[in-house]
Amino acid sequence: MNIHIITIGDEILIGQIVDTNSAWMGQELNLSNFSVSKIKTIGDTLEEIETTLDASLKKVDVVLLTGGLGATKDDVTKKALANYFGRELVYHEETHERIKRLFAKFGRKPTEAHYHQSFMPAGATIITNRMGTAPGMWLEQNGKIVVSMPGVPYEMKWLMGHEIIPRLRSIFPGQALVHRTIQTAGQGESHIAKAIAHFEDTLPDNIKLAYLPSMGKVRLRLSAKGTKGESAAVLERILDQKQAEIEALIPQFIFGYGLDSLESVLGDILKKQGKTIATAESCTGGHLAHTITSIPGCSAYFMGSIIAYSNEVKVRQLGVEATTLKEHGAVSEPTVIQMVKGVCQLLGTDMAIATSGIAGPGGGTPEKPVGTVWIAVGNQDKVETMKLEIGKDRLTNIQYTSSRALNMARKFLLGG
Repeated sequence: MNIHIITIGDEILIGQIVDTNSAWMGQELNLSNFSVSKIKTIGDTLEEIETTLDASLKKVDVVLLTGGLGATKDDVTKKALANYFGRELVYHEETHERIKRLFAKFGRKPTEAHYHQSFMPAGATIITNRMGTAPGMWLEQNGKIVVSMPGVPYEMKWLMGHEIIPRLRSIFPGQALVHRTIQTAGQGESHIAKAIAHFEDTLPDNIKLAYLPSMGKVRLRLSAKGTKGESAAVLERILDQKQAEIEALIPQFIFGYGLDSLESVLGDILKKQGKTIATAESCTGGHLAHTITSIPGCSAYFMGSIIAYSNEVKVRQLGVEATTLKEHGAVSEPTVIQMVKGVCQLLGTDMAIATSGIAGPGGGTPEKPVGTVWIAVGNQDKVETMKLEIGKDRLTNIQYTSSRALNMARKFLLGG
């Protein structure tokens, strides 16, 4: 059963806020075996809401809306729903009394706007919102279901988790739908696709493979849908086999599964091996250390970082030789090798990661254009290096470098 999600709000369209609601709703609906076939963001106008709603209801049986509910004049969703379904807005005393009780707890009185907020489309099922004043609304007509929820994320999540999804489950048991995510790093989408092309070409119709590239990584998502009454357990066994087939084709690129990240996997390996790590960063400016320390419990293996942005700090703190900088420059293989050894000695770690490059947008030369980066990982006895030629914007260069560096460190610890 397919669902459309419509988010309402001019603030989303102008980039004032990011629509995180749709992503969360899609994930939760997927876990309940519902498919989201469209997500659309529209502005706060009656015409736009009614037109978009009409187009969706011609294709699917369930539409979920967020936003445009509240006590301000630009909250027009209720009026749009009433217009579309040909219903009046009627006073809902229970909602108004609940708002009064909420305000009384803080020694305040609701405004006239809250009185008008208590008018709902006639015949709508009003769903109490335990997290706020604007309730959810469930409308049914001609076999179609429209559910309207507030746009405030924690309010929407409470309604979805406690009310909306359980009601949808009771009405639409749905087909079994199972996903499996394989995390890869070290090669781009096109290279991975070429390596597993035959596997993809021979997949049955009820199994789909999606490529989800991100900074230095590609997620492979296998989705299996039960078409002959197969249970989720049966689909899981099928995906076990398909996962094993992918693992046999590209073992060198797989670093994890599901929600695994490079930083979490690296941390697990360090803890398992009882080793510590540090970073010596120039072009990444601490981003690498920030990524590593985003993992809870990282104090067990991460000792610290030296942000050696200037050559003086490279020399004074990390022991990089002045002659190395003079002969090869800060963005060079010899420099990052010495940075690794220097920070290992300074912070007493088992290994380290070093980065030095030209993040941009300025500072590039014909010999070393913007996006030229050297990465080194290793210890006093062994150091491995990599040169990147990224050539993208500053933030992307920093993020991509950090991702490649984490994967290098992971492979170094695993011996390859």
